[in-house]
Amino acid sequence: MTAMTHDSPQRRLGSGIAFALISAMSFGLSGPLARGLMDTGWSAGAAVGARIMIAATALLIPALISLNGRWGLLRANAPIIIGYGLSAVTLAQFAFFNSIRYLPVGMGLLIEYTAPVAVVLWLWVRHGHQPTWITGVGAAIAGLGLILVLDVFSGAHFSLPGVLWGLGAMVGAASYFLLSSRDDNGLPPLVLAAGGLLVGGTALLILGALGLVPMSYGSHDAVYAIGQVPWWVAILALGLVTAALSYVAGIAGVRRLGARLASFVALIEVLATLVFAWVLLNELPAPIQFVGAALIVGGVVVVKLGEREPHEHHVSDDVALGV
Repeated sequence: MTAMTHDSPQRRLGSGIAFALISAMSFGLSGPLARGLMDTGWSAGAAVGARIMIAATALLIPALISLNGRWGLLRANAPIIIGYGLSAVTLAQFAFFNSIRYLPVGMGLLIEYTAPVAVVLWLWVRHGHQPTWITGVGAAIAGLGLILVLDVFSGAHFSLPGVLWGLGAMVGAASYFLLSSRDDNGLPPLVLAAGGLLVGGTALLILGALGLVPMSYGSHDAVYAIGQVPWWVAILALGLVTAALSYVAGIAGVRRLGARLASFVALIEVLATLVFAWVLLNELPAPIQFVGAALIVGGVVVVKLGEREPHEHHVSDDVALGV
């Protein structure tokens, strides 16, 4: 990843946004794709566990190749890899699925996607990166858009356990951006993604073995609006597209954009989820959700305008977090 530090700011920004959008869109496919499996008997825990372990397996050999015999990097960065796996993978997934046991899915997503605000506050409190007023306006616009997209006003209700689990998922999502942004340690994105997924997937399987996460599987075809798909095709797509591709592209995007901007670009995942739910599950978004989509995109643009200078989210700042 050292070569990217010599890219021009414009080229770095363009490639970073491209990677972040690929990540957000592939992450957004996971929910609708998993829904087809869960409707045939798969539990959420089993689908997530299989998804993560397939991704870890697929990335293992490419990660070893990119490591190129530098085993010392694994020893030196073991805390980051373990922390990434337990927080950005296990905590984010486990807490979210527990939150929606008590809350509507939209409300659970809304709480989890307060992560960009947590990132901005962390960079401010921990590293003195005070956001500009423009960044604050952009965050407010994106937040309003997110509320409209999730349509949480219809049937939402309060549950303290659900809110607490949702906040746990928010912490996991925020840690994903903060830990992904560190490129000062020489750890290739493939290695961080593969190692984190392996740690996270193992932790989920342990939680399943302890009975904390229900694990049930099915062998029937997954049914979508576009037709039936063999269960193994759906689960492979979950692992290879919505996990392996998502995490690798996401890390590459965060390292180019910085944790703050990348966390706002990632809000596009919500829009992608709505589109994929429309195509795969025949769930058409309401008109108010299209308004929210426009506000989210506008908010991301305003957040970028609020960035002080391109170098402020380079290695010396957003990526050197010490979390």
